[in-house]
Amino acid sequence: MSKTLVSRYFSSIVKQGTLQVTFADGTQQLFGDPAPGFPDVALTFADSRVARDIVLDPRLGAAEAYMDGRLTLQRGGIMELVELLRSNAPWDRGGTIGGPSLLRRIRNRIGFAREAINDAVGSRRNVSHHYDIGNDLYRLMLDTEHMQYSCAYWTEGVETLAQAQEAKLAHIAAKLFLREGDTVLDIGCGWGGMAIFLASNFDVRVTGITLSQEQLALAEDRAREAGVSNRVSFELIDYRELPKREKRYDRIVSVGMFEHVGRPQFETFFKSCANLLVDDGVMLLHTIGRIGTPGTTDAFTRKYIFPGGYIPALSETVAASEKFRLIASDTEMLRLHYAKTIRAWYANCLKHRDQIVALHDERFFRMWTFYLAGATSSFENGGMCNYQIQYCRDRRVLPLTRGYMTEAEADLLNPARRLVESGGRGCAEFEPR
Repeated sequence: MSKTLVSRYFSSIVKQGTLQVTFADGTQQLFGDPAPGFPDVALTFADSRVARDIVLDPRLGAAEAYMDGRLTLQRGGIMELVELLRSNAPWDRGGTIGGPSLLRRIRNRIGFAREAINDAVGSRRNVSHHYDIGNDLYRLMLDTEHMQYSCAYWTEGVETLAQAQEAKLAHIAAKLFLREGDTVLDIGCGWGGMAIFLASNFDVRVTGITLSQEQLALAEDRAREAGVSNRVSFELIDYRELPKREKRYDRIVSVGMFEHVGRPQFETFFKSCANLLVDDGVMLLHTIGRIGTPGTTDAFTRKYIFPGGYIPALSETVAASEKFRLIASDTEMLRLHYAKTIRAWYANCLKHRDQIVALHDERFFRMWTFYLAGATSSFENGGMCNYQIQYCRDRRVLPLTRGYMTEAEADLLNPARRLVESGGRGCAEFEPR
């Protein structure tokens, strides 16, 4: 029965490109037809449970079978398999790759609701699950210059991951409209890349906060190596604790952290940010988002990647922030930038496969690459994107038009031009117009 159902499932999806499946009993079936731009994939089910698991929950079932070595690929890789399934039924054509069974959907919604509470204790545990698996893995996967574990910005002329991440940092810095002497709070500072970039290019003081011990230690090392530790500090603390100190900041930046907040905590997050900003303050939120309406987090992601996490729709993000008089002064959607970024990470993982397996094991490597493949497909053909939302508390604090962003961004990416226009004062003293 499971074999019949999974055959119907593949037949309903794979129309362009080909998928050859060898079942546990040795029989083979071919789905789809060759088509330009669509992968050709061949896989084998080692036992009959693989078909059953996929029928019960396509994403989690396929993921665990692949992780356990019960689903193996003879032609194409896991990226190509996921791409084949997703590209035949893209989100923006109203398609679907199939959903879990009714029972699995009910269980997933219950589990999602329970984990989404994401209180302070849960947040620390959930962050540790993903970020305290070792800095060595992230060194192998990310750009070495800034160690950015978030969507890069592939502007015209950018070719490498390092260039794209630097362009992202400049893009965000330009939107912050920094002034000489500003104090900046970086919520979810990662390995310090954003804080170091800002302190290296502006006369500002940056405080970065994280819940990851591994990130904190490396961020401090990197700041010392960059020579900015006198203007940058890092702390292991939950954002919800900061308003109790009654200290306010001129600027707040948060990149790739809002996805970990959890839907029940959205209002708490924005209330905290509003109370941490000075009256003429500016904030930039960079987050993965949903193109469509609010949803739930799938079982694979909750179980193996981001427990307690939730990708917000733009509607629920703005609905939460507007309750605290945060003005959404500029909103930008990045449609395909993250897909290009994750493909670069995936390539780095394949390049360093032996080292990653040595750090963890083969099952971890398959789990991690399945995660990256699925994430790529979500941004290329699924319902995911990135949003950058600029907030201010005073409608008059920013220039009337967006030209200031373009000018500041160009200056940051062209040091020679910046030095000339700043009268030879140097990067740290230069203030965008």
